[in-house]
Amino acid sequence: TLRLPARAAQYCRIENEAQLHALPPHRQRFILGGGSNLVLLGDIDGLVLHVALTGKRLVAEDAGAWFVEAAAGENWHDFVLWTLAQGWPGLENLALIPGTVGAAPVQNIGAYGLEAGERIHQVSAIDLNSGDTRTFSKAECQFSYRNSLWKNEGWHLSGRFCITSVVFRLPKPWQPNCAYAELARELAAKDRATPSSQHIAEAVIALRQRKLPDPAILPNAGSFFENPRVDADVAERLATAFPFLPRYPQADGQIKLAAGWLIEQAGWKGRQLGPVGMYEKQALVLVNRGGACAQDLLDLMAAVREDVAQRFGVRLEPE
Repeated sequence: TLRLPARAAQYCRIENEAQLHALPPHRQRFILGGGSNLVLLGDIDGLVLHVALTGKRLVAEDAGAWFVEAAAGENWHDFVLWTLAQGWPGLENLALIPGTVGAAPVQNIGAYGLEAGERIHQVSAIDLNSGDTRTFSKAECQFSYRNSLWKNEGWHLSGRFCITSVVFRLPKPWQPNCAYAELARELAAKDRATPSSQHIAEAVIALRQRKLPDPAILPNAGSFFENPRVDADVAERLATAFPFLPRYPQADGQIKLAAGWLIEQAGWKGRQLGPVGMYEKQALVLVNRGGACAQDLLDLMAAVREDVAQRFGVRLEPE
């Protein structure tokens, strides 16, 4: 969705698991989901496996939860809306995130106070080296902020494991998650004192549509940088120097800072460097105004990181 020029030496659209079992040995495989959180820095001299597996179903139910399975190629937003339509709430805070179900565990996608890893029960994948199918429990996936075993191991880059399906545990009874301040304000503005899961999804969709550009119109990959986490004493020193610094305490004692705020304060909101720039409505989003190549993006990324580091002493990392 960044529309950077890149080609694959070979390409295979995976529509059933039999295709994965039948793959011949290959020195380099790259596993592709929807391409909406991907920066291609050049051509891929290898085989791109585009995961397009489909299907979704309720696999189990007990007194505590519904267990819902979706194939890796299912569109994430469509899957979220489908679960809500079935009366299985729990994913509404993650509405309108682009991409596929199979990509969700890799980065542990998150938004508005919820991470996918909080709802994932297990992930099934095929070992492309042995052909064996393996199921990874939630604990084995090692989910953390924008991270997981899948991302740390780089299996999408090496082509070792290809995710085929994900099972989500959607808890009963449902409790609304409205702790995120921006979401709470949106619900209050719509007079949703006791919001339903559908109300929350609608509010999240409205928020995202207002501040994030449609990649079909303005190429982007959503939030480009992670929200940095710092020690409490570092956050305290920064807050003394910058009283309006947004700070979010974490369970591990660290403090999460808002990367978009840091970037805006460093003067990059709406500013361009050649054909690329940081979006004028949300400084966290890097956009391609047209004709950009990988080096243009790398130059902008380096400039933004340097200015934020000089002003705040905080190093930004790309998602």
